[in-house]
Amino acid sequence: MAGWRERARFTSSERAGLDMRRADQDRTLDAIHHLEAALGSAAPGREGSWLRDVLDALELLDEAMNEERRNAEAVDSLLSDIARTQPRLRTRVRGLRAQYRHVRDTIEQLRGELASRPSEASADFADIRQRLAWLLAALRHQRSRESDLIYEAYYDAFNTDIEAENAR
Repeated sequence: MAGWRERARFTSSERAGLDMRRADQDRTLDAIHHLEAALGSAAPGREGSWLRDVLDALELLDEAMNEERRNAEAVDSLLSDIARTQPRLRTRVRGLRAQYRHVRDTIEQLRGELASRPSEASADFADIRQRLAWLLAALRHQRSRESDLIYEAYYDAFNTDIEAENAR
C-alpha cells in the first residue's frame, strides 16, 4: 500500500491483502463457532466426551489463529503495509501483533492444561467454559481493534469509507 495518499483506490496487491485478511477472519470465525458449539453442549454425565469435543474445537481455533498470525506478520501483509506507510499507526500495529501472540499463547496454554488432566471425568466444565469465554472475549476484542485500525488507515489515506470502495 505504498503511496496510499497518492492514489484514490487500492492496488490489486492491496486488494489481495484485504481479501487474505477477510479469509483469515472467516476461518477463525468458523473455528470460534465450533468452540462455542462444543462449550454449549451438555456436559454433566459426559464430561470426557464433552472435554474431547472442546479440545478438538480448541485445536481448530489454534490452527486458524496460527495461520492468521503468520499472514498478519508477513512483510507483505495489510498490517505490515500500514506500519510501513502510516507511521502514526505503527505502535497500534505492534500492539495488535503482541495481542495476537498473547491470544495464541493463551490458547496453547489452555490446550496443554486441558489435555493433561489426569481424568477427563473430573473436568470442571463450568470453569472451563468461563475461562474459554474470557479467551473468546479477548479474541473478539483483538479482531475489533484490527478492523478499526484498518478502517482508520484506509480512511486517512483515501478520505472515504472502505465499504464504499468494496462496493465498486
